[in-house]
Amino acid sequence: MPAATPAAPPTPAETLAAMLGAVPGLADVRIEGGEVVVAAARDDIVALMTVLRDDPRFAFAQMMDLCGVDWPERAQRFDVVYNLLSIALNRRLRVIVTTDERTPVPSIHTVWPAATWWEREAWDLFGIVFSGQPDLRRILTDYGFEGHPLRKDFPLTGYVEVRYDEERKQVVYEPVRLTQDWRSFDFISPWEAVTTLPGDEKVHQTRAQVTRTAVEPLPPGKG
Repeated sequence: MPAATPAAPPTPAETLAAMLGAVPGLADVRIEGGEVVVAAARDDIVALMTVLRDDPRFAFAQMMDLCGVDWPERAQRFDVVYNLLSIALNRRLRVIVTTDERTPVPSIHTVWPAATWWEREAWDLFGIVFSGQPDLRRILTDYGFEGHPLRKDFPLTGYVEVRYDEERKQVVYEPVRLTQDWRSFDFISPWEAVTTLPGDEKVHQTRAQVTRTAVEPLPPGKG
């Protein structure tokens, strides 16, 4: 009998996923696109992140970023996504927790102080609340901005427009006005609108000559 083919060794992602399976506070561990993705319990996120940072098996010393994803059809409409990096072990990990518009997510700024910047961004753009965050202010929009522009139910045009008023010598906010009067939409490509470009007349003359030659009957005796 031919010798059995030895099983392929596990990939680094499979090894990491197997180790994470024994970590408390994780509801799901899977591999997507060659990277490990875990779903975590919202209330356990600080303890989980501390383990992932301090346990030498994981050594995720850096949180690269934190972002939000809006799923309006869900009761827990927001995903909070943490992307971690272990430089020592050359690994990446994506941690996801879910929440709604009112339930806060515990801040992890005590684990990674740089998380303050990302949590402020998630609050500003999605309205995700982070409990224990001492500096939960807007960071990308203006301080007088109303709403959270990356929510799926936020209008693409926004609610107000900003301009500088020369007479008042200040920036003013006004309701969005999308005036469509006196506009003509022909939906024609700019290339289609130009029927003849400079030099095209030579091409047209050549084509006309070729066409005449093809349709003219041959003289008698030369067929």
